[in-house]
Amino acid sequence: MTDDVAAGAPIELDGVRFSYDGGATWVLDGVDLRVGPGERIALVGPNGAGKSTLARLIAGLAAPDHGTVRLMGHTVFDDAHGADAGAYRKARRSIGVVFQNPEDQIVTTTVAADVAFGPENLNVAPALIGDRVHDALSAVGMDGLRDADPTAMSGGQQQRVAIAGMLAMDSRVLVLDEPTAMLDPQARADVLAIIERVHQRGTAIVMVTHHPDEVAHADRVLAVEHGVVRDVTARYAHAHGIPSQVHSPGAALPDLPRVGRAAHAPAVVFDHVSFAYAHGSPVIDDLTVGIERGSTVALVGPNGSGKTTFARLLCALIAPDEGTICVETLRWHHAKRRQRKALRRSLGLIMQRPERQLFAATVREDVAYGPRNQGLDEAAVRERVQEALDLVGIADLADRDPFSLSGGQQRLAAIAGVLACRPRVLVMDEPTASLDEAAVERVHAIMRTLHSQGVTILLITHDMRAAQQLADAMLVFGERTTVRQEAPEPRIAPSDARYSVISRLDPRAKVIGFLVLMFSAFTMASWTQLAVGCAATLAIAAASRLGVRVLWRSTRMFAVVLLIMGLFNMLVVRSGTPLLHIGAWALTTGGLAVAALYTIRFMLVIVLGAVIMLTTTPTALTDAFESMMSVFRKVLHVQEIALVMSLALRFLPTIADETVSIRDAQAARGGSIETGSPTQRVRAMCAIIVPIFAGVIRHADNLALALDARCYQEGEPRSHWHALRMHARDWWFLAGVAVVLCALALSAVFTI
Repeated sequence: MTDDVAAGAPIELDGVRFSYDGGATWVLDGVDLRVGPGERIALVGPNGAGKSTLARLIAGLAAPDHGTVRLMGHTVFDDAHGADAGAYRKARRSIGVVFQNPEDQIVTTTVAADVAFGPENLNVAPALIGDRVHDALSAVGMDGLRDADPTAMSGGQQQRVAIAGMLAMDSRVLVLDEPTAMLDPQARADVLAIIERVHQRGTAIVMVTHHPDEVAHADRVLAVEHGVVRDVTARYAHAHGIPSQVHSPGAALPDLPRVGRAAHAPAVVFDHVSFAYAHGSPVIDDLTVGIERGSTVALVGPNGSGKTTFARLLCALIAPDEGTICVETLRWHHAKRRQRKALRRSLGLIMQRPERQLFAATVREDVAYGPRNQGLDEAAVRERVQEALDLVGIADLADRDPFSLSGGQQRLAAIAGVLACRPRVLVMDEPTASLDEAAVERVHAIMRTLHSQGVTILLITHDMRAAQQLADAMLVFGERTTVRQEAPEPRIAPSDARYSVISRLDPRAKVIGFLVLMFSAFTMASWTQLAVGCAATLAIAAASRLGVRVLWRSTRMFAVVLLIMGLFNMLVVRSGTPLLHIGAWALTTGGLAVAALYTIRFMLVIVLGAVIMLTTTPTALTDAFESMMSVFRKVLHVQEIALVMSLALRFLPTIADETVSIRDAQAARGGSIETGSPTQRVRAMCAIIVPIFAGVIRHADNLALALDARCYQEGEPRSHWHALRMHARDWWFLAGVAVVLCALALSAVFTI
C-alpha cells in the first residue's frame, strides 16, 4: 500500500458520471465518494439504480465517462487524461471483488488451484503461494476441500472459494455485489461471518445488498438512486430497526403446518416418488405428499436439499426413478408428449435464474411467448401481455431488450412471462432474490392476488419471514422424512492424484502417450492390431480405476453413433462372401469386417479420450499444453492460448447446463421443443440458439471482469505454484506406449 493510501482514503470518486447509452441517460451523475481504510460501506437502492455499476467503478473494473477516480493512491481516471490502464492494473492488485454469482468467478476446477490463480497473476514466488492458499482457505473454512471441484459445490461453498481467492491476493479492499442473494439462511450466515472476520483483519468492505440485516455492521449506508449517492445511515437504521449489536442473520423455520401425506382436494400429489442424479444417492427419497388446491405452500430447506429438483419433477422436466406425480387431473410416471402439452396449460414455473427464462428481442415479445403457444389469437395475446406487465409493474420496460435489464428487472420480466399463461398451479423458485424492497412487496402482492383467485402456489424460498406471511403450509426439505441430503463433502474425483496410477501421471506424459495411442488407432487395419490396441486400452482403463459404468456413461452417446455408422457400412459394403439376402440387399463378410473394424478402432479412440478427460483436470491439461508449447513463445502467445483453452474446458459444462435450463424454460411455457411435431421441435431447438449465444456473451463478459479482478494481464510474467516434473512412473508409461507402437508395427509387417 502506498503512503497516500495509508494516510487517506483508498477509494476516492469525485464528480463521477457514467452512462450506458452515450450520455442520453446517466446511471451515475455527479457521484462523490470516499471509502476510508478499514471502513465498511453498504450500498442500497432500487433495482437498476446503478449499485452494481458503482461497485465496478470502485473495484477498478470499469471507467467512468467523466470525473476523477483515485484507487489505492493511484489516479486511474480524470477528465484531462482519461483512463490510465497501468494505474488501473496497479490499483486492482489491492482490491478484491466477489460477484453475486460466483460460478463465473471460478476459473479452474480445483479449489486450491483457483485460489492460487490470483497470486500467480501477481507473480508471487511459488514458495509463498502455498501459505497464501492455506491461510485463505482456512479463513473461510474450506481447507479440507482444497482438492475438490468448486464447480460442483453449493452456492455457499462457491462464495467461500471466491472470497478465499481475494484473500490470497492480500486485498485491502473487498467489494461484494449481493454475495448472499441465492443462499439459504445458514449459508448466508456463514458467508456474512466470513466477511465480518475479513473486516476485523482491517480490510475495507463495500457490499451491495437488499437485506436490511446485512447492513447492521456497516459504518455507513449509502443509497444509490436517480444517479446520485446519498448517506442514509441514520434514516435507514431507524426505518428498519437495525440494532447496533452483532446478530445472526439465520432464521428459524416458521410456525406453519407441515404438508402431509394427504390433503383435501389436492392439486398436486407425489406418490412414493424417488429421484437420484447420476453418481449420487437419492435427492428425493420415497416422498408422498399432497398439496391442497388453492393453497400457498412454502418449500424450505438448505441449498442442495432437493427443492428445485422437486419443482423440475413437478413440471415433468425430469422423470422420477420411482413413483407417480399428479397435477390437477393429470397423472404420470414418465410423462408422454400429450400429457406434457396438457400440463403446460395448467402449470407455470418461475425459474431460479431469470436470465435463462428470457428468449425474445423485447420484454413484450417475451411475455407473449407463452400465450401464443397456447393458441390464442393476437388480440387475446396483447390483452394477456398488458395484464401481466401491469400486474408486475414493468409496463414501462415493454419495449426494452430483456438482456439489457438489471437482474431484478429480468426477474420481474420472467414472472410476467409465466403469469401471462394464467396457470392454475404456479411454482416460484426464489422469486424475490436480488429484488429491492418495493419489488419484493410487489411480488408478494401478486402472490396474494393469485391466492385469492384460487391459484395453487408452491413457493421455494429461503426467506422465512415471507414464508410465515404468505404460506398456508410448509414442506421441509433436508429432513429424514422427505429428502435425503447429499454428502457434505465430495468424494475423491478421478482427476485427483490419489485416485489411480493414471491420475498421478504428469499431464504432459498423458497428453503425449494418449494422443499417440489415439492416432495409432486410426492406422489399425488387421485383427491382430485391433487385439493389441484393445489390450492396451483395457490395461489403461483398468489402471484408471474408473469402472465400466463411469466409462459407459461418458461414451454411450458416441457408441450409439458408432453403431449407426457400423450398420451403414454393412448396408453399403458388398465385398466378400454373401451371408444373408433381404430383397436386393446382401449382408457380406466384407461388410461385417469393415463395420467391426471401423467401430472398434473409433471406440478405442473414444474410450482413451474419456479416460484422459476424466483423470485430468482442465487446469492440468492447459499447464501441459503451455509447457509443451513453450518453445514457440517467441512466435505465439502461448500463455494466452493456454488460458483460453483452460477457460473453454472449464465453461463448456456450464454452457451445456445453461442450454438445458433454457430448453426447460421454453418447455415450461408451452414451447414446441418437447411437445411439437418433428419440424416444430427442430425450429424450437434452433430458436434457443439466440438465448444460448446471449448466455455465452454474458459468461464471456463476466469472465473478462473476473480475469481483471484477479489481475490477469496478457504478456505479464506469471508464477506457477506447482511446476510440472516428470517422475519414473511417467517414463515407464511412455515406454509402455512405445512397446505398443512396436507391437502394432510388427503386426503390420507380419500381416503383409
